[in-house]
Amino acid sequence: MFINGAWISAESGREFPSYNPASGEIIGMVPDGEAIDAHKAIDAAAGAFPKWSSQTAYQRSQFLYRAHALMMEKLEHLAAVMTEEQGKPIQAARNEVRYAADFLIWYAEEAKRIYGQTIPSDRADQRFIVLRQPVGVVAAITPWNYPISMITRKVAPAMAAGCTIVLKPAEATPLCAKAVFEILEAAGIPEGVVNLVTAQTPGPIGELFLTDPRIRKLTFTGSTGVGKMLAREAAEQMKRVSLELGGHAPFIVCQDADPKRAATGLSLVKFLNTGQACISPNRVFVHEGAMDAFINELTRRVSAMKAGSGFDTGVRIGPLVNEAALDKVDRQVRDAVAKGAELVVGGRRMTEEGLDRGFFYAPTILRGVTPEMVIYREETFGPVAPIIAYNDADDLLAMANDTRYGLASYVYTNDLKTAFTLFEGLEFAIVGINDINPTSAAAPFGGMKESGLGREGGIQGLDDYLETKLGGFSI
Repeated sequence: MFINGAWISAESGREFPSYNPASGEIIGMVPDGEAIDAHKAIDAAAGAFPKWSSQTAYQRSQFLYRAHALMMEKLEHLAAVMTEEQGKPIQAARNEVRYAADFLIWYAEEAKRIYGQTIPSDRADQRFIVLRQPVGVVAAITPWNYPISMITRKVAPAMAAGCTIVLKPAEATPLCAKAVFEILEAAGIPEGVVNLVTAQTPGPIGELFLTDPRIRKLTFTGSTGVGKMLAREAAEQMKRVSLELGGHAPFIVCQDADPKRAATGLSLVKFLNTGQACISPNRVFVHEGAMDAFINELTRRVSAMKAGSGFDTGVRIGPLVNEAALDKVDRQVRDAVAKGAELVVGGRRMTEEGLDRGFFYAPTILRGVTPEMVIYREETFGPVAPIIAYNDADDLLAMANDTRYGLASYVYTNDLKTAFTLFEGLEFAIVGINDINPTSAAAPFGGMKESGLGREGGIQGLDDYLETKLGGFSI
């Protein structure tokens, strides 16, 4: 673990393994931290906060610039660690490292743009001045599916704002977190500003994050169920929370859209990271008039996808994170087929050519999915494309919005009026219009409804790390 500028073991001396999900092999051991270790990290962050927060924005910015340069220098190393530990194909891992580095340089620049304000008064002897100041010590919990970029998306704005931070990464990807913190250490970030606690059992550390009054903000990316629990408990001390939670994204193919172009887009975004992304499409609404051409093109592309180790040439489908994830995907597919869905391609665990050593599920297309099926309601987090037919008489917006989630959505259309109608009417915080990658370090990312609170990325990504202070001066 990295606490107060030093690499240390857990107080108990215990460790836990990290596995390669493509082979099941142990690839490393990391400290198995507990509450006592997290307490040390909070001590370090609280001790470093006064000095770090009093540095100028330009001084803090320089550390982030250095971290960005080092991350780009270490791109191949970081990508290899990610592919081995998380399983995604090496090119996708390289893309994620670049995305992670983007947050470092974006907030290196935005640190210098945290502006105050003067407000006119109706009294001649009064002046109002508004300051933006860091909230204090931040606790961060990051997921396994994007194990490097989700760290910098939280650490970079916290540092830019003048906060110090304690991070607990997902227990499935601690080596990725260690590699990121080695870069932060090499960037010369002062002791105690960034701290890393690894743990196989997250509960005790999460409880400390919620109960220690020195933690003034909690930022979490993960499941909606855990996010709700954290929000409830954080309310006891009125801690700030940023929650990026689950999704159930609709992907809409309008009658006027090019069905082959739409199928190409879906094949790229649906099977990205083997479907293990919160913005992954989970309900694909296709107009009846475009259905056959769409299915034919999608089937052609999906059938050609190669599964295997992310280091192998041409691999598009990596492993799922574990056996439980594989079982969940298979249960949803079997439920849909039992209730009348047509299995176009896939629908099975892959065991050929050594794939049985990992957690591989064949890329799958289901046609004729209906609201009675589990997959229509629940997030899949796997390589399954559920296709739902609609016609002109259907209320498309009502169908797409019929979910408690509100993170991402996608629309393919060539009609400007349709594009604006769906953009404004969809109850999702992110809408891609003929665009399968509506994300950037410069753009706000987050969810509506039960998909979360707050935004990460963009200028909005600084807001929850800053307090607003008003000064009234009588002169």
